[in-house]
Amino acid sequence: MDAKTIRLYFALLVLHRLTLSTSTDTITINQTLREGDLLVSKQNKFALGFFSPGNSSYRYLGIWFYKISLQTHTVVWVANRDNPINGSAGFLSINQYGNLVLYGNRDEKFPIWSTNVSVDLANTCVAQLFDSGNFVLFQGSRRIIVWQSFDHPTNTLLPGMRLGLDKRTGLNRFLTSWKSTDDPGIGHYSLKLNPVGSPTFFLYDGSKPYCRGMPWPCRTPDIYNYSYVNSEEEISFSYSHDDGSVLFQLMVHESGTLMWVSRRESDANWKEFWSASKYRCDSYGRCGANSVCDPKHVNVFECSCLPGYEPKFPRNWFPMRDGSGGCVRKRLKSSSVCGQGEGFVKVPQVKVPDTSTAVWVNMSMSRVDCEQECYKDCSCSAYASIKIPGKDVACLAWYGDLMDIVDLMDHSGYDVYVRVDAIELAEIERSSGFLEMKGMLAFLVVSVSSAWFVIILFVYLWLRKRKKRVKNQSNRRLFDSINGSHYHKDTFDADDIQTSRSRTDLAFFNLSTIFAATENFSQANKIGQGGFGSVYKGQLTNGKEVAVKRLSKNSGQGAEEFKNEAMLIAKLQHRNLVKLLGCCIQEEERILIYEYLSNGSLDLFLFDTTRSSFLNWSKRYEIIVGIAREILYIHQDSRWRIIHRDLKSSNILLDAEMKPKISDFGTARILEDDQIQHKTQRVVGTYGYMSPEYAVLGKFSVKSDVFSFGVILLEIISGKKSNGFHQEDPSLTLIGHVWELWQEDKAMEIVDSTLKESYNSHEVLKCIHIALLCVQEDAVDRPTISAIIVMLDSEISLPCPKQPAFIFRTSCNSSLIWEGPSSVNEMSITETVAR
Repeated sequence: MDAKTIRLYFALLVLHRLTLSTSTDTITINQTLREGDLLVSKQNKFALGFFSPGNSSYRYLGIWFYKISLQTHTVVWVANRDNPINGSAGFLSINQYGNLVLYGNRDEKFPIWSTNVSVDLANTCVAQLFDSGNFVLFQGSRRIIVWQSFDHPTNTLLPGMRLGLDKRTGLNRFLTSWKSTDDPGIGHYSLKLNPVGSPTFFLYDGSKPYCRGMPWPCRTPDIYNYSYVNSEEEISFSYSHDDGSVLFQLMVHESGTLMWVSRRESDANWKEFWSASKYRCDSYGRCGANSVCDPKHVNVFECSCLPGYEPKFPRNWFPMRDGSGGCVRKRLKSSSVCGQGEGFVKVPQVKVPDTSTAVWVNMSMSRVDCEQECYKDCSCSAYASIKIPGKDVACLAWYGDLMDIVDLMDHSGYDVYVRVDAIELAEIERSSGFLEMKGMLAFLVVSVSSAWFVIILFVYLWLRKRKKRVKNQSNRRLFDSINGSHYHKDTFDADDIQTSRSRTDLAFFNLSTIFAATENFSQANKIGQGGFGSVYKGQLTNGKEVAVKRLSKNSGQGAEEFKNEAMLIAKLQHRNLVKLLGCCIQEEERILIYEYLSNGSLDLFLFDTTRSSFLNWSKRYEIIVGIAREILYIHQDSRWRIIHRDLKSSNILLDAEMKPKISDFGTARILEDDQIQHKTQRVVGTYGYMSPEYAVLGKFSVKSDVFSFGVILLEIISGKKSNGFHQEDPSLTLIGHVWELWQEDKAMEIVDSTLKESYNSHEVLKCIHIALLCVQEDAVDRPTISAIIVMLDSEISLPCPKQPAFIFRTSCNSSLIWEGPSSVNEMSITETVAR
């Protein structure tokens, strides 16, 4: 063996000894992290290594959740954000100066990323990845921290990380979005602390404020333990949580949305439970200075001036609905705002103004004392008395214009007291006095007319009692028909309903219980609207969350649909059908109480650009198979053959694990064992999902539901609404568009763009093929649901689909006369007559 060979052998041996083992969480000065190597934290929570985001071919050094497949949402930190590595020769090491250095290849003279810190004893430095996700560089046996990734966050805030300003070192920790899902470079949006006045976090678009948070130390949702620090050494925010099986992160998304997401390690997807900058009043200063933005009424101009103020540009304010110019004082030259007779007017339950122009007057002061302090300074334009968690009531005062006030719908805001001049205060008091005078006059009129009033009241009560007796009898008959029992009482009171349980094991709830659970059907608890009526989220006294479906008095559906749904769902037992817990039949109310499913309906995910990204193809395929098996159950495996008649995306609900559950059986019908098809004069369903023989002739069968399933299948694949589909030809439906692409061998063009080719092309094409078989015009040609499940589960040869029904919109050449009302969103037909 010659000398050259010996030198090469020893060089390879040294290189092998310096290469990092993949089973460690630590890198020392004598080790190197290369492509294929990983640092893994002690309990396998996080990993550090090289990765390529999305469809990018560039390599980055990053940290991600180790137990979850590597995706954009799982990456929590990136070192070389704007300096990607082109190739697979990158490596990380600790150099002779004690710094972590990252090179793109061995020939580079300068690192593309470095910790760039000064270290006294470089040869004692060690870097370790912790289960918190923090990558820390230590020095010496005392393990002094000289650098850590938590001090240099990218787009994600993990539990234990701090956002904000370290006044001792000048270090400002803030989040910045990625440029895109394929590029983790520094994007347009950032979440930073504004330390001026009362410290507040802002979401910025570049250098422009985009969305503002609540000021320190206001309350936050009780979903985690949070900490605000405002001391001489630092101003920061951090959070933690106790459940180690749940992963939390706060993200600045590349779209400009600030979102809290969570997931259990066993779940398939992240779940968004809070976000900001999605709604119109989230935009900073949308209504300009000295105004309030009200997000509650979508069709009404959201901007209004504070008391004592008027629009600065009235022509823009009213005709154009442009409130960006804000408001100014009504009497600019008046000195009465700081003279005798001026005062304060309460603006209740709002997001407090931008605190850049505010100061904490006192951290322990009553509201009355706070007002007196504001009186003393003419430049004090408003104040608020704020309860600090764990402390006393504090006084916050503003000086100058009041920016970015929002009327909060969930009553989580504070009362702000705005300073007005003497003239304005007098007008407000005069208005209140006028109302009092009107009250006295009304009392006088009632007193004079009391005799007639007593007579009219007596007649009214008698008629009401008679009407109630008739209603009780009707309620009793409805209750008996559901319960299967017979009551021999003249009245049907609340106690009967509350304490009884039917032969179908269906609970009957008292109306007062429902009122308490939904906070009197509060709009804040409303989660949906359909042909039946409104749906509200509620919580029973035992803490169980429920969905409460309340029959609208104007609904085309009545007692028959109510009874039908109560009886059918109560008797059907299947884990993938929505569980009906009970109902309420009392006075004028018809109410159904279901299990609450946190993820809502399928359409909320399919047709939302943000949420649709949570549905990868694997999850969509699971949903397709799940829906098919549920239809098989109601068609074949249950004790009855049931035709749903209104299958659609909004009637497919998703549980916490994103598993589908069929809901809304109000229009369902039972076929006898020997009955294949039934005909009705009363057609109910939703335009766009109904089969042609049912919509035109009133004939329904199991093949009617198969047609609806085919439409849902196309919506799941394309991410487009059947009822809201628009292409260059506005008369073409989703079915028609897919059929044209199928004939041209271009069917894959319909696939939802959010899937980004991360799907099984063969599997998707098979599902398109099955969907076209389901929507064929002749019901005889459509497969049964059992045959569809075989097609989904195997690789059998599929027949060629024939021309589907409804290639063009029926509005172009309608053969139906719509007689019942329909909802704006779904066009849900409550009654049609076949001609």
